[in-house]
Amino acid sequence: MDVSGLVWAGTLVVLTAVLLVDLLIIGRRPHEPSVRESSLWVAFYVGLALLFGAGLWLTSGASAAGQFYTGWLTEYSLSVDNLFVFVIIMARFGVPRQYQQKVLLIGIVLALVMRGGFIAAGAALISQFSWVFYIFGAFLIYTAVNLARQGEPDEDEFSENLLIRWSRRALPISKGYDDAKLMTHENGKRLFTPMLIVMIAIGTTDLIFALDSIPAIFGITQEPYLVFTANVFALMGLRQLYFLLGGLLDRLIYLSYGLAVVLGFIGVKLVLEALADNNLPFINGGEHVGWAPHIPIWLSLLVIIGTLGVATAASLIKSSRDRRRELTDARR
Repeated sequence: MDVSGLVWAGTLVVLTAVLLVDLLIIGRRPHEPSVRESSLWVAFYVGLALLFGAGLWLTSGASAAGQFYTGWLTEYSLSVDNLFVFVIIMARFGVPRQYQQKVLLIGIVLALVMRGGFIAAGAALISQFSWVFYIFGAFLIYTAVNLARQGEPDEDEFSENLLIRWSRRALPISKGYDDAKLMTHENGKRLFTPMLIVMIAIGTTDLIFALDSIPAIFGITQEPYLVFTANVFALMGLRQLYFLLGGLLDRLIYLSYGLAVVLGFIGVKLVLEALADNNLPFINGGEHVGWAPHIPIWLSLLVIIGTLGVATAASLIKSSRDRRRELTDARR
């Protein structure tokens, strides 16, 4: 794709404006959104992504649109997995429901900034060193294996990282959240509120997830414009999705296994493409590996949709059976 500076600038302006509107809504009235409000916002953001992909189809062809849709769906699924950790963080630090919107929005902005930096670094590496696909592929396969072994995280397994523990010890922290401010006055002293620790926890979580998501999207497309927009659209509406899904997150018990299959598939795809374009002298004498295929984007899209669909359906069926069994046992 040949994306002009004007198109880049226009895209950034429009997406920033949408995020600012979201920010102003929260800043004006912090609250826990209703199911109807959350549903409308999620539908709006999903509709925007679909319209953007349709625009790419008209202006740049089916291939660009297919790469965007596949990348967006992958990143969106990984972002939903983020929500599991966000739920644990909110519960661990006792964040009041009416303040959770602010935490989520700041977390999403941090994720956008971090992913933007990783996208720029990844694009620069790929343009200079094609062998980086071997590293990306191996990392995704490693991540997939770990995700399949661990399953969904729960509150008992969540451990505070070094930065969070240091912040708790070194910074003067108040007991209350004081209307979700970062700083407050308590007994004549100026203190940080627990909101700062929550932000640190969310930010470090975003960093870890960015390490997984960026190699995954580069396994689908190497166009920086598509990589960036797929990530932005995947993060938009994540705040409202958090409240919309609510207890449903606990029922998606097989989502991690589905995501593990997706990441493993993309990791293998990256390794195969690296072999097909190989120029490393210690692999096949520096020649391309003829048997290694390029997996088409339509096949990637089918595998991702099929895997996530099966994981979601299996999760809901298993959860429904477990609930019926619990009700039956309770009646006895």
